[in-house]
Amino acid sequence: MTRHRITAVLALLTGLCATGATALPAAAAQPVPAAARTSVPARTDGPVVAALDRAAHPLRTVEPGGPDGDLRPLDRMIGGAGVVGLGEATHSSHEFFALKDRVFRHLVEKKGFRTFALEAPWSTGRRLDDYVVHGEGDPRRIMREEFQRDYLWWDNTDYLRLLEWMRAYNVRHPGDPVRFLGDDIGWAGPEVYDTVTGYVARTHPEASARLAGLYRGLRPALATGPYIEHYLHTPYPERAEMAGRAGRALTLLKRLGPGGDRAAFDDAVRNATAVDQVARQYAYDFDDPAQLAASMRYRDATMAANVTEWRRRTGGKVLLSAHDAHVGYVSQQPAQYPKMQGAFLRDRLGAGYVSVGLTFDRGSFNATGTDGAIHRFTLGPAGPGTNEATLDRVRLRDYLVDLRTLRSPARDWLDRARPTRSIGTAYPDGPWDIAPARSHDVLIHLHRVEAARLRDR
Repeated sequence: MTRHRITAVLALLTGLCATGATALPAAAAQPVPAAARTSVPARTDGPVVAALDRAAHPLRTVEPGGPDGDLRPLDRMIGGAGVVGLGEATHSSHEFFALKDRVFRHLVEKKGFRTFALEAPWSTGRRLDDYVVHGEGDPRRIMREEFQRDYLWWDNTDYLRLLEWMRAYNVRHPGDPVRFLGDDIGWAGPEVYDTVTGYVARTHPEASARLAGLYRGLRPALATGPYIEHYLHTPYPERAEMAGRAGRALTLLKRLGPGGDRAAFDDAVRNATAVDQVARQYAYDFDDPAQLAASMRYRDATMAANVTEWRRRTGGKVLLSAHDAHVGYVSQQPAQYPKMQGAFLRDRLGAGYVSVGLTFDRGSFNATGTDGAIHRFTLGPAGPGTNEATLDRVRLRDYLVDLRTLRSPARDWLDRARPTRSIGTAYPDGPWDIAPARSHDVLIHLHRVEAARLRDR
């Protein structure tokens, strides 16, 4: 593949660029034309705004700490759901990250939630889970080592604060800990392979050489970002062959059996599954648009499966953090993303899954520019004809609304796709035609956001 093509595929595969226009192949869906973005006068939506005024619940703040009475309406909207997807309209705005911190703390203390799941690799989540549960490692170092390349947006001060709160909570509640899950499949770190090979060496040493042969060339010898890029430079036939070996390694492990230690066996199988998932994600011909779309479908389906399997295995409720596009039900780019994680979760869990989308009217965010460097971009008020222009006319500055119980004409209005800001890792990006009421169950609208503070940058 050419360097340009590798960059495009990498942005898609790491999953953080849900809609990055600068990273998409030529066949990608295009942003809404400027003419369409200004075709509806802003002041024709008075009845819609009035209906939203009646249905909206004020949000006191996005910052964690202090009274949380304003989140009680959210409790009712969530109901008995065991998995809640909480989105973000950009991948690097402080208010979105801070709100997730605040909501998670509230759900832990008031609704029995026990896992924060992030759009990050399984191995990353494994290292961070060891920190929050057992105090192992330095979260700053783990974040620096794991959140590289297109995952770098997660290496921010807000998520560090959340991790430190999770660790402090577990020190106070050692018998009922909160957990951290990485549900994505962008890479599998060396410790994941070591768990599998170590288990086989202890319990079935006669199979160690065969397992080592199957994992040949797969165990990372590079840091996260360079490893992912190196993998994408690998010719497609080799990537397909590597995936075949990863699958055979998983089959071999399952056939070997527990060997007297069921817990260790289950842990080894889970880690071998992560290796298999990553290899399968890269085992597509990315020069074929249909294959590229199939890989995106596989990724969202696998993330949903990882979340539901974790929920089944731990029994704890999960707050899932991802881009609006990935927690939602309807793809805004169906040619590239045939089916989203939120849709797969709804298929699996029904009413046990609730999707919460976020929108904003103005403010700033970090993203990669057309020059490949990270920039802080600032947007003014949303233009006429957009969803945000109407949402921001509600009497409340920041608020939440249950889209399922919203009455007409607001419900009908939000059931129609209109230009909406949905920004991934790269900018310019969008806006895209989105119908909030078809994409999410609950909507949180923020008047203004500011770019997140990335660590060590």
